[in-house]
Amino acid sequence: MRYLILSDIHSNWEALEGVLSAAKGQYDEIVCCGDFIGYGADPNRVIDWARENVSVAVRGNHDKACVELADLEWFNPVARAATIWTHHELTPANKDYVRNLAKGPAAVNGFEVVHGSPLNEDEYIVSTSEAAEAFGYVNTRVVFFGHTHLQGGFELSGRKIWGLSTPSNPMLLDLNADSAYLLNPGSVGQPRDEYPEAGYILYDPEDQFLFYHRIAYDVVGAQEKIRKAGLPGLLADRLAIGR
Repeated sequence: MRYLILSDIHSNWEALEGVLSAAKGQYDEIVCCGDFIGYGADPNRVIDWARENVSVAVRGNHDKACVELADLEWFNPVARAATIWTHHELTPANKDYVRNLAKGPAAVNGFEVVHGSPLNEDEYIVSTSEAAEAFGYVNTRVVFFGHTHLQGGFELSGRKIWGLSTPSNPMLLDLNADSAYLLNPGSVGQPRDEYPEAGYILYDPEDQFLFYHRIAYDVVGAQEKIRKAGLPGLLADRLAIGR
């Protein structure tokens, strides 16, 4: 069974469409680490697609906020404005789908999926010290997470932890049978590692390797939709620079 691992789509249909086109024929099922919505201009289109095509998903912090399962206390003004807009745009059926997304961790064929970390769905894993704490709560050798919008992850071998970067596209990662992994596919809809290309992972649990991918997509089209919707201009501008 081959999996397309996605995260942080953030209502960006153009980015999602680009990923699906690039990965076509290379996977059997789709798994998502959360944050389908928020920021972008196509929440209903993304959720309509998710309802029909995603096998396993967990909720993200923006998913929760957009359907009033979390308050906006920790959101900056730009994120807050996008959340309120998204809440009013979502159809009742799509709100129900988002409200019923699993909290995570979600088990899938020998691996797990979370949004933030195995310890806390809203926690960011950016540093090795944060990864060290998270590894204490994993139940499988491979865990996929999102939330940071940074493609890469962490490997635990014995007592040593090191970060994994993705300098090439695509990048092959050989999985050591004696190691544990926290792996981030990167953001589909709003990367923040200074590369604007959409990120994703292709993974087959039967193999001992996986591929990180980045692909260019119609950024201008996504930007135009954001501006036309009256969402904050920053949300459009940042797509071009991956920040």
